[in-house]
Amino acid sequence: MFQYNSRTLAAIALVAIATFWCSAEAEDTASQNRIDTALRASKPLFGLRLRYETADQDGFADAAQALTYRVRAGLETGTAFDTSLLIEIEHVDDLIDDYNSTINGKTGFPVVPDPRGTELNRFQITNTSLPGTRTTLGRQRIVLDDSRFVGNVGFRQNEQTFDAIRFQNSSFGNLVLDATYLNQVNRIFGDDSPVGRWHGDSYLLNATHPTPLGKLAAFAYLIDVDESGMNASQTIGARLSGNQSLTVGKIEYAASIARQKDYGSSNIDYSAEYYSAEGKYVSEYFDFGLGIEILGGDTQSGFQTPLATLHKFQGWADKFLSTPATGVEDVYAQAGYSLGNVGALSGMKLLAVYHDFSAETGGGHYGDEIDLLATAIWRKVNLSVKYANYNADEFASDTRKVWFEVEYAF
Repeated sequence: MFQYNSRTLAAIALVAIATFWCSAEAEDTASQNRIDTALRASKPLFGLRLRYETADQDGFADAAQALTYRVRAGLETGTAFDTSLLIEIEHVDDLIDDYNSTINGKTGFPVVPDPRGTELNRFQITNTSLPGTRTTLGRQRIVLDDSRFVGNVGFRQNEQTFDAIRFQNSSFGNLVLDATYLNQVNRIFGDDSPVGRWHGDSYLLNATHPTPLGKLAAFAYLIDVDESGMNASQTIGARLSGNQSLTVGKIEYAASIARQKDYGSSNIDYSAEYYSAEGKYVSEYFDFGLGIEILGGDTQSGFQTPLATLHKFQGWADKFLSTPATGVEDVYAQAGYSLGNVGALSGMKLLAVYHDFSAETGGGHYGDEIDLLATAIWRKVNLSVKYANYNADEFASDTRKVWFEVEYAF
């Protein structure tokens, strides 16, 4: 199989650019006009995020203090001959570095996994010449369903991307087929980290179809990780998500089920189940909901989701990035309120979430967590304040985290 390393990706870009320009020389005026139109339709990509994060964790004498920023810049061409090119560079740096970035050696502080680095974030060619099919080749962002199994970890400064070829087909009516082959995961820890890249032949298969109750998804994720045998797994499952309108407001709901076992280069023999169910009432100003998520475990391993946007699930304190062998049962409640416009701020929202964590097997109580979030928009700038407080019982340690974030993108 082919390997999408940086040299290969550079070659892909050169081939794409050469194709554009050679076509411009060799083709007739109509083709020349198509290329010129595509080049004129190119649009810049730019994003800037500044974030202050503090982590106060029992067992450390000092709290982590991290003031980091991320700059993304790139270009996406228009389409010519059913093909477009996207390139994006990402730079992450810090202004206050009293934290363990995982590669800076400051192990006396709690971890804030936003290391310094400059790298190629995305580098992809997209083609739509096949009927009803979108083909994307190169380094790309992939988010499937609610990102519980495959996501881009967008909260961290260095997002997760994939060196892959992806086919998205919608030529069978309402059935949407999504198939990806990947052999490199570009993780949030960056190029300089020994765990910053995962390699292995992995396959992501996802199919969705609307039903009267909502969107039904079936999936099979075959993940092989050469560097980490415990994260090589085969997961097969289904998810239903939808909503029903009421006289006032609506009900949103989602449920998932999956089974996982060892696969490929896994160094353990195990099987585990996954279940989740969530219901939420949403009105113009208020929303509140209840949910449960269960990641099973056996004597070898808990149900793992190594490619997920993990920060989104099981509390923002990130205590369950790797599932314990006894599994996790997360029972949670959430409530939100939309304030609308407040002075110079627009779209202001408040959210509170409570989690109660227990072992899926053995009956142990891990701990509980309170998460709070306030978001607003000032002109075109997104603002947020975020807080997480994990109280340990039988797992991990008491941890308190606070984030202040400003982000602008176009």
